[in-house]
Amino acid sequence: MSISKICKPALLTCALVGFAVINASAQEPNSLATPTKKFIPPGSRVFVAPMKDGFDTYVIAGIIKKKVPVIVVTSRERADYEITGIAESDKAGWAKMLFMGSSQSAEQASIKIVEIKSEEVVFGYSVNKGNSVRGKQSAGEACAKHMKESIAK
Repeated sequence: MSISKICKPALLTCALVGFAVINASAQEPNSLATPTKKFIPPGSRVFVAPMKDGFDTYVIAGIIKKKVPVIVVTSRERADYEITGIAESDKAGWAKMLFMGSSQSAEQASIKIVEIKSEEVVFGYSVNKGNSVRGKQSAGEACAKHMKESIAK
């Protein structure tokens, strides 16, 4: 008996078993590791944590200006959600001001919203404004605008 006659049926069996395992796993329902899409209900109480360089103030101002349907509270204990984040500004250098006549800054900011009770992150957003006329104000308003879009209607 030749080796090829012995190996071919074994290879075919292994290939069929491997295909069945792959096919069965592809048909399994979503696992528990799959994130769920949670929305922030309108009227939720939101606490904006203090952020570097006072960016929290700009986020709160953006929430008010963009009419985000949440209630901003000053105490984390009274909140349903907490907003944390970071912002960084790069002021225009002398060359940009001299040659381009621009004093606009570059702004980068990121926020995340966590449901306090479950500690689940329900929203995250990053903004990068290369030439921001209004600095942190523009970044705070951009965060609020996208937050408003994520709230369940």
